[in-house]
Amino acid sequence: MLMPNNNNLLVPIVIPSYEPDDRLISLLHDFDDKAMGPVIIVNDGSSEEYDKIFAEAESIITKRGGKYISYRPNRGKGRALKTAFSYIKDNMPDSIGCVTADSDGQHTPECISKIIDTLIANPDNLVLGVRKFDKKEIPWKSYFGNTITISVFSYVAGMRVSDTQSGLRGIPFKFMSELIDTKGERFEYEMQMLLECAGRYDLTEVPIATIYDSKENHQTHFRPFQDSVIIYRVLGKKFFKFVFASVSSFIVDILLFYLFVLLFKDVFGAFYITFATIGARVISAVYNYLINYKFVFKSKASKTTSLTKYALLAIVQMLLSAGIVSLIVFMLPNSWETLVKMIVDMILFLISYAVQQRFVFSSKNKS
Repeated sequence: MLMPNNNNLLVPIVIPSYEPDDRLISLLHDFDDKAMGPVIIVNDGSSEEYDKIFAEAESIITKRGGKYISYRPNRGKGRALKTAFSYIKDNMPDSIGCVTADSDGQHTPECISKIIDTLIANPDNLVLGVRKFDKKEIPWKSYFGNTITISVFSYVAGMRVSDTQSGLRGIPFKFMSELIDTKGERFEYEMQMLLECAGRYDLTEVPIATIYDSKENHQTHFRPFQDSVIIYRVLGKKFFKFVFASVSSFIVDILLFYLFVLLFKDVFGAFYITFATIGARVISAVYNYLINYKFVFKSKASKTTSLTKYALLAIVQMLLSAGIVSLIVFMLPNSWETLVKMIVDMILFLISYAVQQRFVFSSKNKS
């Protein structure tokens, strides 16, 4: 099989920039020397004192078919990325996708080139440049923040990502086009991008250099408290959709279980809990499947396939619930069956979210 000629494939480099320093110019010169590009720079509302830097940047990138886009006031990194994506979609429809990079010196030309090559080799995957987080070498706030975010994201999205905050990404053209309408205007947009990827596109991780510049003039426009709150709100929003769907299903299930216990206790003897659980679960499960498919996971998976998987999960969960509750009630005969079931089902609920996210409603693009 012949390998593609990378020099003939179009992969523009997107650089959202807000009040940059001379490192942007140095990066662009490196691109020029290595014949990398074209480069799309979006000046995200920088003040007039930075016009000179951007004028020099524009003169460099236009030689290789790049584009400089500017607007005021500042609208956020998410908006800058979407602006570049729209330009590429309208003006570079033959591109494989694009690579996003930061302008603050954290992404070297060599690392950016690795992302480009990986995207060309995997044109349907989101490619993520991942840093190695060694707490001895990076600021403790970055280490702690990334470690916590990685764990939370893994549970919420059902996808393991080694570096959720990396701005160095290779994005397939189709996914890039879809991301233009994705919510998020600032740093939370990159987290939203990963959530949109989960269950729909495969992820390819590429190790990159970890660079934390200690120069006094190094600055980040990430606001630790405000932007972290926004990012976790994005993660929480998806999980709490599942909570809403599950709580409403849980209420239906518990009310039906309570009713069926009253009806079946004197009919089925020692098996009344099992029959009450089955009756309540079948009805609540149908409701829960529909709301999860349409509202929570917004799945594009085959309804037949997802319904089959969901039914199998519901059966396993139902049997576990019935078995564990029966065992506890047998061992603690004075316990209240409904309270025991509530506690058991809460634990099973947390497990169920991860299973549904990863396996039941996953609809990865294989085209």
